[in-house]
Amino acid sequence: MGENLLFALAPTLRGRRARRQAAERMLAEVGLEGTFGREPATLSGGQAARVALARTLLAEPRALLLDEPFSRLDQALRIATRKLVFARIRERGIPAILVTHDPADAEAAGGPVVVIGEAGGDGPADPRVRTGEAGAEGTAGEAGGEAAP
Repeated sequence: MGENLLFALAPTLRGRRARRQAAERMLAEVGLEGTFGREPATLSGGQAARVALARTLLAEPRALLLDEPFSRLDQALRIATRKLVFARIRERGIPAILVTHDPADAEAAGGPVVVIGEAGGDGPADPRVRTGEAGAEGTAGEAGGEAAP
């Protein structure tokens, strides 16, 4: 499994030992220390999700789309992994979009929230934007995005 993480590392990180240490550090950060040599097929769903997030973070992307990245994790792992991922995103200034059904995930991301699918009455649902400021809510179109048709 650790070999898969090595593919994500930037080519500027040179040396076999340095690359392996970077991958092992990341595995430890996601709670999978000592699993570098493990076969990917032996991972549980939650372990596989954490490996995927570890590989993504090691790649140092210029932007991220996270689609339910914490959904396979139990509550304790979800909290710890969420903190790690969002801390790295903030440290590196990576633009990110998070798609989730979990309001706690959205809250932890700390950015504007677009809520889709909450109809207020008989009409179609308007995407709503929350900026984190009390009472600062409007449709996505009002916030500069496109409202869903």
